[in-house]
Amino acid sequence: MTLIWATLMVALFVYAVYTNIQKRKRFPPGPTGLPILGHLHLRYDHIFASRPHDQTSQYLSYGQKNLTFAKYGPYWRNMRKLCTVHLLSNHKIHSFQSMRKQEVELLIETIKMEAHHRVVVDLSAKITSLNANLTCLMVFGKKYMDEDFGKRGFKAVVQDAVHLAAMPNLGDFFPFLGVINLQGFTRKLKDLSKVFDEFLEKIIDEHVEYHDRKQTKDFVDTMMDIMKSGEAEFPFDRTHIKAILLYKFKIDTTSVENETDMLLATMDTTASSTDWILAELLRHPQVMKILQKELQEVVGADRMVEESDLENLNYLEMVIKEGMRLHPVGPLFYHEAMEDCVIDVINCYAIQRDPNVWPEPEKFLPERFVGSSIDFRGHDFQRVPFGSGRRSCPGMQLGVTVVRLVVAQLVHCFEWDLPNGIQPCDLDTDEHFGIVTCREKPLLVTPTYRLKK
Repeated sequence: MTLIWATLMVALFVYAVYTNIQKRKRFPPGPTGLPILGHLHLRYDHIFASRPHDQTSQYLSYGQKNLTFAKYGPYWRNMRKLCTVHLLSNHKIHSFQSMRKQEVELLIETIKMEAHHRVVVDLSAKITSLNANLTCLMVFGKKYMDEDFGKRGFKAVVQDAVHLAAMPNLGDFFPFLGVINLQGFTRKLKDLSKVFDEFLEKIIDEHVEYHDRKQTKDFVDTMMDIMKSGEAEFPFDRTHIKAILLYKFKIDTTSVENETDMLLATMDTTASSTDWILAELLRHPQVMKILQKELQEVVGADRMVEESDLENLNYLEMVIKEGMRLHPVGPLFYHEAMEDCVIDVINCYAIQRDPNVWPEPEKFLPERFVGSSIDFRGHDFQRVPFGSGRRSCPGMQLGVTVVRLVVAQLVHCFEWDLPNGIQPCDLDTDEHFGIVTCREKPLLVTPTYRLKK
């Protein structure tokens, strides 16, 4: 019996090696795997599941109490479980469907009025504003104006935080320089931390005051109920609520490689993914036409897109996969090794443009996903827009849902022209530095309403 098993294993190994040789260009470079087990014995997921300590995590996550910056261990596991079960479940995401519909319809009506007057629209700003409103409604239960976030305003503070989170800080590498604070890093982080804390304290106080009068519960209400019930498996107070809110507000993230703070970049991650995809559609009018044809056939020209339509829009799915492959908004992974090991740097941008994996990787070709089983979850390691393993993004479903809906709606409802005689091939694709890779310049377009309604 042992001989039979040994012979079978050898045969499987030879077959796997032969198959891998035949299909070598389809997979990223790496060590040879075992039959059946693959690379399971080589994965360092558990070793790289932690986060390093730095000044950003200290000041913007209440001492590494949120999902983004928390050290790997029982606290992080319980926190992730709490967020996944109570905040990011399919039931919770579905409960906000009517709100998403209402906000997207408001956006369409606004652009429709501008289209009537042939106004040039800053589509990047429109998308960012929509995502900010969606996030505020889901997390806080209402929209907030720019002035509610201090003198600098909502968008400016969030952008400052995202920019600082991506900047190298000498004090993190040379602690004695952190005391001197040559870059002014510590002062800036302290100022931002104070702004965020005052804003979140006001939010929690409002929810305490109106808690018993509300029929629909947002994320803050849910967190307050958990705090009062004592069902969390770790000490849970207002500080933890604020840390989670900073995480939840950033989970727009659709597309970020790993968990991201709820307040710092929800606008930037999902908005940036949507912005890049629409820019690529404008650069490739033939792809836009194919997508509009699919929308015409599935949805029709007499109504807007519903979320229930999304599962039937196969070409839309390919467009979004290709957009996220070509423009990962979180290209570099941010982990700490808990023990010594040897591994190459994981660069999402490089993986998703590897010519050994993707033929003509610099081209926007949604058709490359025809018949492909590669999804957003990172199991294939050919594209990892939401990361993979323990620190992958638990908000993937929410992020992808919003991107699908907004892209489908804008493409279905409008024809889009570039202003000032700009040709599609000349549309700017420069990137802006930050923890989220967004477009350097806003996407300016002239819309024409195309539905019969």
